[in-house]
Amino acid sequence: MTSSAAEFDRWYADRIESPVADELVRRVLGLPPGLQSTSLLGGAGLDEVVEALGLRAGQVLLDLACGRGGYGLEIARRSGSRVVGLDFSMVAVEHARRRAQALGLADRADFRVGELGSTGLSTASVDAVLIVDSLQFAESKPAALRECRRVLLPGGRLVVTCWEAVDAGDERLAPRLRQVDLRTQLPRAGFVNVEVADKPAWRPAEQALWQESLTFDAGDDRAMRSMQEEAHRVLATFDGLRRVLATAFAPHSAHTPPL
Repeated sequence: MTSSAAEFDRWYADRIESPVADELVRRVLGLPPGLQSTSLLGGAGLDEVVEALGLRAGQVLLDLACGRGGYGLEIARRSGSRVVGLDFSMVAVEHARRRAQALGLADRADFRVGELGSTGLSTASVDAVLIVDSLQFAESKPAALRECRRVLLPGGRLVVTCWEAVDAGDERLAPRLRQVDLRTQLPRAGFVNVEVADKPAWRPAEQALWQESLTFDAGDDRAMRSMQEEAHRVLATFDGLRRVLATAFAPHSAHTPPL
């Protein structure tokens, strides 16, 4: 699986050149027309995320590990909020900037290069943080969550979608997936009112996406070939993961330190 910025740059470049992959993801996951996703959050899950964020017009959302900016731009469009999107792939960031222009949202969108554990943003500068299906890529999950806590305004909200291992000792799974434990890690990062909800209803669409991707003749489409390689890996361990939606808040006291 991809892990470095250079690898992600190549992966995003391939995906941008593959309308087949984008159409497949939108259709099977039930995403809004034009939303360019490289994650697995479907349309119903996106509706839940929008509700969980509770953003109002003029507020600032940090879309962390934003990829091509699809989810953050859609949330900004729905809520009237502003979005700051960070990703460590320059290719993804440049594409997100172009999408913002095309959607008429450039005045409310700011896409930059940054990392999960080092955003470069000021302390207490955003109203909400969203991480869609990317926390596992953080070199240190606790450090990434502490960074989310740092940049949130007092009372600000964090929403995370991800996967957690059913059994943390399941060696079929990549270590980075087995290291995610939000019920423990969010309070330790200084968050309060933590809720971590299993979302089994999201899983059938994910499984269908991987299965249908294997029915395509990928030919010279590098993005589809990559998707098919990932499909074989994911389907082999599909029962070892559970889908999770987590919400948490920064304390109203800006001086409450992380544990």
